[in-house]
Amino acid sequence: MAQQVEVQNGGGAAEAKAVSVTAVKPQLFVEAPKASDAISFYKAAFGAEEVSRSLHPKRKADQELPLILSAQLLLAGTTILISDASDDSAPAAKTAGAGIVLCLETNDIDAAVSKAVSAGAVSEGELEETEGACCGGRVGKVKDPYGFTWHICSAAAAACQEPADVEA
Repeated sequence: MAQQVEVQNGGGAAEAKAVSVTAVKPQLFVEAPKASDAISFYKAAFGAEEVSRSLHPKRKADQELPLILSAQLLLAGTTILISDASDDSAPAAKTAGAGIVLCLETNDIDAAVSKAVSAGAVSEGELEETEGACCGGRVGKVKDPYGFTWHICSAAAAACQEPADVEA
């Protein structure tokens, strides 16, 4: 679905231009130098696949561990980026996991929560039946070792469908 955006041209008049968004790639900043550990955790806990990794160019390899500028992971068909938070990369990343909850859909919530916990996540309460959560249905909540909260849920058909067009 294309978005409509107003663009100012040289004369000051606005014209509509269709913009197609092809992907959203959330970037998770973790306390440096723990991005490499976080990548290992996401592979073990959620079955993520590492696609690429670039190292921070300012880091001296012979004195310190190189920081990860950006690692691209593929998780359930979605790309997420993992980075070490350095002073110049993410000043807002000082509070780990603040302001974001990541939702994973699965057919086996119990096994997914158990796998995440065995990889190092902390379970946050019992599995619950919810309405209107990230996708509704049963939800298990875990916090990963880097401060991010993950809701592991089953798909609830009614909660995940697009609303029908309603004529007034």
